[in-house]
Amino acid sequence: MKSDSASSSAEGKKKILFLCTHNSARSQMAEGLLRATYGDRYEAYSAGVEATAVDSRAVRAMSEIGIDISGQRSKSSEEFLDTVFDLAVTVCDRARQACPICSTNIELPARTPRAREVIHRSFLDPAATRGSKEEEMQAFRKVRDEMKDWISQTFGDDGRTLFSP
Repeated sequence: MKSDSASSSAEGKKKILFLCTHNSARSQMAEGLLRATYGDRYEAYSAGVEATAVDSRAVRAMSEIGIDISGQRSKSSEEFLDTVFDLAVTVCDRARQACPICSTNIELPARTPRAREVIHRSFLDPAATRGSKEEEMQAFRKVRDEMKDWISQTFGDDGRTLFSP
């Protein structure tokens, strides 16, 4: 009999994929936040519709709160074709429109990553902010803080959790 948690890791962690357009800022920050905050319960991954590079401003914004994402790299969703995730989260509207980047029909072969559930939570693109270096960093900090709050509410004990214990 096939286990319903076949995609979960050997440690019983749920696999979460954050998707964005370029996998350069928002999805990278979400991956780092989830890993640092709830890494005991979740395996965090991120990918983009297309891979580019991790934005140095995202790395800096995360380091300001003690989370190092400098070792993360930008990945295309195609790298995860053989992975079934428990949840995929699109964090930008363009990635949502590009869906079915994740198929919820996990039994069929797919040309995209598959997930048992797909949700959408859009965050503004901090890389689109134009201004002084400080104004640009403020945009990254704002998105980082919004993501931190959303991740706490969504995955943490202080709010609604997606998966029952």
